[in-house]
Amino acid sequence: MPSKSFSRLKSGETGASEDALHAPKSCDTKRADYTSHGILDNNILLLPGSDYKLLSVLTALALLVRLFRIYQPSSVVFDEVHFGGFASKYIKGKFFMDVHPPLAKLLITLAGWLAGFNGDFDFKDIGKDYLEPGVPYVAMRLLPALMGVVTVPAMFLTLKAAGCRTTTAAMGAGLIIFENGLLTQSRLILLDSPLIVFTAFTALAWICFTNQHEQGPSKAFDPSWWFWLAATGIGLGATVSVKWVGLFTIAWVGSLTILQMWVLLGDTRTVTPRLWFKHLFARAFCLIGIPVAFYMALFAIHFVCLVNPGDGDGFMSSEFQATLNTKSMRDVPVDVAFGSRVSIRHHNTQGGYLHSHNHMYPIGSKQQQITLYPHKDENNVWLLENQTQPEGRDGQTISGPKAWDKLSTTMIQDGAVLRLYHLTTDRRLHSHDFRPPVTEAEWQNEVSAYGYEGFEGDANDLFRVEIIKPMCDGAEASIRLRTIQTKFKLVHLMTGCSLFSHKVKLPDWAFEQQEVTCAKQGTLPNSIWYVEQNEHPMLGADAEKVNYRNPGFLGKFWELQKVMWTTNAGLVESHAWDSRPLSWPILRRGINFWGKDHRQIYLIGNPVIWWSSTLGIAIYIAFKGLSVLRWQRGYKDYENVSFKRFDYEIGMSVLGWFLHYFPFFLMARQLFLHHYLPALYFAIMALCQIYDFVTNRVSGIGMRERPFIGLGGIVAFLALSIVAFTMYAPLAYGNPWTQESCKRAKLFDKWDWDCNVFHTELSQYSIQPSSTPTGEKTSAPAVHPSVEEKVEPNLLSRDGGVTSQASAAESILSQEEKIEYRDQDGNLLNEEQVKALEGKVSFSTRYETRTRIVDAQGRELADGSAGAEGFGPPHPDVDREPETVSDGSKSSRRDYPAMASPEEDLLKEKSLVKAKVGIPRPASEGHEATKSNL
Repeated sequence: MPSKSFSRLKSGETGASEDALHAPKSCDTKRADYTSHGILDNNILLLPGSDYKLLSVLTALALLVRLFRIYQPSSVVFDEVHFGGFASKYIKGKFFMDVHPPLAKLLITLAGWLAGFNGDFDFKDIGKDYLEPGVPYVAMRLLPALMGVVTVPAMFLTLKAAGCRTTTAAMGAGLIIFENGLLTQSRLILLDSPLIVFTAFTALAWICFTNQHEQGPSKAFDPSWWFWLAATGIGLGATVSVKWVGLFTIAWVGSLTILQMWVLLGDTRTVTPRLWFKHLFARAFCLIGIPVAFYMALFAIHFVCLVNPGDGDGFMSSEFQATLNTKSMRDVPVDVAFGSRVSIRHHNTQGGYLHSHNHMYPIGSKQQQITLYPHKDENNVWLLENQTQPEGRDGQTISGPKAWDKLSTTMIQDGAVLRLYHLTTDRRLHSHDFRPPVTEAEWQNEVSAYGYEGFEGDANDLFRVEIIKPMCDGAEASIRLRTIQTKFKLVHLMTGCSLFSHKVKLPDWAFEQQEVTCAKQGTLPNSIWYVEQNEHPMLGADAEKVNYRNPGFLGKFWELQKVMWTTNAGLVESHAWDSRPLSWPILRRGINFWGKDHRQIYLIGNPVIWWSSTLGIAIYIAFKGLSVLRWQRGYKDYENVSFKRFDYEIGMSVLGWFLHYFPFFLMARQLFLHHYLPALYFAIMALCQIYDFVTNRVSGIGMRERPFIGLGGIVAFLALSIVAFTMYAPLAYGNPWTQESCKRAKLFDKWDWDCNVFHTELSQYSIQPSSTPTGEKTSAPAVHPSVEEKVEPNLLSRDGGVTSQASAAESILSQEEKIEYRDQDGNLLNEEQVKALEGKVSFSTRYETRTRIVDAQGRELADGSAGAEGFGPPHPDVDREPETVSDGSKSSRRDYPAMASPEEDLLKEKSLVKAKVGIPRPASEGHEATKSNL
């Protein structure tokens, strides 16, 4: 903190150049209070009219640059897939999970809703057309664009509050206007523009407050002092409510607050302990209380909007899910008895249900699949049988799984041995010494469903209940099985393994549901289960009931924060367009956003502005290093007011750059160039402040006495920036560009946009392109498709869609129409089979168009899926589906795995047992029991 001064400007004076001529060169006078030396009253609310006129011109220019052709492209671009999709989910009220807080997404939703968006458009694919469905995408893009415009006056006013001349402030605003990276991010439905504008507002408010604070006790606790302190708190809350990058802004303000409190502690003349604590509590309320309240209030709105189940509820706990519409459940009997019909949920992987369906494993035992499924379904219902059948009053054994329905209930105790009977397929949960279909580890066994109606089962169907007492809710729940309250393991009696699940998806043949195995060395959390639904004919309406506890707002809020943190930390996979922090200040690589119709949008910064701001940071670091060395050698540099003001004022901006940049070096997750944009804002601030000091506030080099030199430098620098901006503008706007111009602008190979996608001449863009399937890369070679059409009436139609037809502009060499009959499993039926089925089943029709692509010589070419290469891959820094969720639209188009009859199931088990003869196995394995039932 600079030392204190005995002079300051009166309110309303603008700039430091004239007063700097009369400011003291050194500060030997002992300070009387904590007022800083050389500080001026830079009140931005009292600027002269000329400054406001210039600010209006700059803002109008920013509007022109940001809104120019904002309607193009008229299709989904890059992360609009996600953030536009979130707007649809907000309007529909469907819960989703995203790693970012909700403020910017709520604002985008509000803009779309006010423009008439009803949420029907799903933003599912990059390149998907906005025009035909009538999506008000321009209104939704206007919100981040206008926020990008607001960043311009924010920079101007921040530099004025820091004491810079009007011309320097105009230069800073101009650099924001003509920075290509900021332009690109602010023209699309993305979160970075709201993040940067709230960061800029926070910086403005904090620097204004710091200016008030440095003027000493006379300004403390004045209305303007409170106003800017509270505004800083609101800015912090808004910034962190857009992205957690706002935590870096909080760290910046927090560091400078600690420095202020340290200086106040050293003022023993005017700051009493009571007054010091008043300063502390004022800052705690405004800089901690207000941001926390703002942040939590946004999540309260978030929860109010998302009341229906959606594709994100699988991330959340059962208690959380129960608060959503249709996910809540009625009170159920708490005691679990033999004969109870139950649904069993996994404890550790966000509550998937133990599930089976009448489809077989294609490998291994080829018995019925057991999976974990995240949604309520009749295939989740299991009947709990005792290991032996009960006896009636006459002493006769009662057979069948429903033998306990009319008997007095027998509660299931800790250590009980039971069987789990799947009601919809009449098979029992089963395990044996065979490897699972995906996780082929030696310590994991396959779990299947085995048997048929009337089959008594075998010893490999037996599981022992082991209650995990520390995890149970209540003393009774640790003694016997109770719904929701008891957490337990199911230990396979014959092999000693425990029923287990983890975040591994099965392939398409299991509809990408989660794998269930029997693990001998599985981690405890992944082996824990609990009963959710419970019914028994003998448990009447007066039976004790239980339900999930309502977590309330605080419980839901805290759980969501933990899930967001875990998901964010898990984004460690490589990405086609990711980059590391070391490359960002030198602008080594950008991000490919979109490409279509020989145009491209590619995120790249203005190299003149980018590299100059990095140079400004390097200049300050060199200055600081040299000044510390000179201070250690006894030089009195810090007795010079201008020297101290340079160190402190620019040091604040460089600290902001540092705290918004270097934390990314500690992250193993995916990172992208746009993560550097908040740091870039601080770097531009530092560059402008350095320029202002050199040309206006440092004496002895002649620049201050010749202001035209500084003005000429600003004009030249802005002109050079505008030239660079114009050169790379086609990549920001998606404008026409030529291959030659593209190659001239491409300074490095790492700038990996493809110049070959552009036309060779601008005149070629005047020709209306032929209709191209959405998402198709126009640079793909032209080919002539041969179209083969066929009509497939099926027993059960699994595909209601129609594949893409050949473009009308493409020539069709030949057409062939076929009619095929297939069953529900996709098996081709011959004429005799079709004739035998007539009148017994209903046929549905599915139309398919299959295309064979041939070259000019008639040779068939492989389908290259050219369109996919035209776009940047979806950004992972957003909502991801939980591991257990399968895409219904995908599964509806899959070939379903084969079913099996009970006789086939028995033959499979017999063949497996015979195949294992002679192989060493645990002594407890009950093969004799298995054989006796075959």
